[in-house]
Amino acid sequence: MADVHVALDLGSPASQLLWVELRWSPAQPQQTWTLPVWTPGSYTVRDPSQHLHSLTVEQAGQVLVPRRRSPETWDLECRVSEPITLRYALEARQLTVRTNHLDPVFASLCLSAVVMLVEGQRWNPHALDVLLPASWSVVCPLPRTNGSFLAEDFDHLVDAPVHAGELQVETLNVRKVAHELVLIGIPPSGWSKTLPQEIEAICSSVCDLMDSDPPSREPYQLVLQLLDQGYGGLEHDNSSVMQFPWTRLLEEGGTRSLLQLIGHEYLHQWNVRRLRPSEYVPYRYDRPVISEGLWFAEGITSYFDLALPLLSGFSSRLDLLEDLAADLSHVLLNPGTGIQSLADSSREAWVRLYKQSPANARSQISYYRLGTALAFCLDVRLRQVGGSLAETLRLLWNQLGVSGRGYTRVALMEAIGASSAQLAAQLPDWLDDCGSIPIEPCLNALGLELEPVMAAHPDAGWTLREGDGSVWIDRTTSSGPAESAGLVAGDELMAIRNWRCRTLKRSQQLLQGSDHCQVIYSRRGRIANTQLSLKKAGVERHRLAWDPGAPREARLLRDQWFQII
Repeated sequence: MADVHVALDLGSPASQLLWVELRWSPAQPQQTWTLPVWTPGSYTVRDPSQHLHSLTVEQAGQVLVPRRRSPETWDLECRVSEPITLRYALEARQLTVRTNHLDPVFASLCLSAVVMLVEGQRWNPHALDVLLPASWSVVCPLPRTNGSFLAEDFDHLVDAPVHAGELQVETLNVRKVAHELVLIGIPPSGWSKTLPQEIEAICSSVCDLMDSDPPSREPYQLVLQLLDQGYGGLEHDNSSVMQFPWTRLLEEGGTRSLLQLIGHEYLHQWNVRRLRPSEYVPYRYDRPVISEGLWFAEGITSYFDLALPLLSGFSSRLDLLEDLAADLSHVLLNPGTGIQSLADSSREAWVRLYKQSPANARSQISYYRLGTALAFCLDVRLRQVGGSLAETLRLLWNQLGVSGRGYTRVALMEAIGASSAQLAAQLPDWLDDCGSIPIEPCLNALGLELEPVMAAHPDAGWTLREGDGSVWIDRTTSSGPAESAGLVAGDELMAIRNWRCRTLKRSQQLLQGSDHCQVIYSRRGRIANTQLSLKKAGVERHRLAWDPGAPREARLLRDQWFQII
């Protein structure tokens, strides 16, 4: 028997308005309710209450007037034990994995941005009903009885995404556990007939990595939204929601990228949802909660997702090196690597990573990318002493994840220390000191070399973006040519060498020639010009290659590393 009944009305999808109703019987004369300010797995305050309006409260046929205590919290005085009905509308126009979208084709709802938490009801059962347009169906990873979805408590409810529309649902099996693949959108050439089998193989490889059956309930739901643009994923206990651009499927490595995304979110069943930083046990929905452990949550997962296609037989060793090189290049060429430590990157996720701007982009580094680099180095160093990162992750899972206990830095060090006390003692330096992660020595230990790939055009010291027939400076390099010429982020490039530039391609073409060129630009509507002194083309990225002179020990270690598990 549910203590809180939630009803979602999707009956007018063209309005892009979602109507929400909560019903419960108060046990106290004062009632307080709060809409969560963030979504677990996406560590920034999004304040979904900004999309809320038309809130009303009724009890016994009487309209009550609640008091708004904060942007996301209301309360009121009421009679005990008589049912309360709370109604409100939400604008549903944001199509991301962590927000809400409703249109005449489909609905994608993240319930932590929909349902209020009633004080005193968090750990009580909740029931969910969804009113649909004609011909629509609904999927949600909650058990269903007599048409209603049932959740053990509020956390269970808001961890369950809701999707509705004319959906394509495929049945999968991973280690004899039932899975549902929900496909929203179809590529112009149609989905590959082998996609379900490929996804089953990727998910099975994750289970092999963890030496565990899926910890989710049946059926686990994989929701894949195919868009013309957009990329991302959000993990849940019993499902994952992913967005992927169909144009990427037409490019080399596109299918591999999709399988890596699916594997990444699937692995989060273990690492993040159940094995997570101690600061998130339990979640606090009403405020940011800082944790330095996000590097392990995302960096470790990102490192292993690179290898899942290889483990599943869908890619080669060279493909893995190409993908790893892309992440290592980002770290090695990003100036933020020398400014922000990995621990700080994790702690500052709430105010930096998800709120990146031209002003702060060059002073930060993603804990996904830098975490991947640290994970790689940990794996190599552990293998040098007879262990592996996969073995360490499984140890943590069995010690803490199975029971839902959170980890701390000390717990991570102890798990690493089970293989190498020296490596455990080094971990704080890698986390706290900028530029301390030994990427090149670890590559050399595997008989691999970083080869620089030079840019095809001179270095102007800027990153550009294109839009509305114009080219804009998105950011500049510290002490680079553009900054030295007095150019700043937000300037519109109008001409280079007295030739109009309206596209990124033309802007790059116009840089060819002498090292000095005139740039005409617009700043806040005022036209000006400056002289730009170009630098020779710099390193654009790195690639990984075999070291032909690597000793036998390195070659053997490399072969072992490619086994991953």
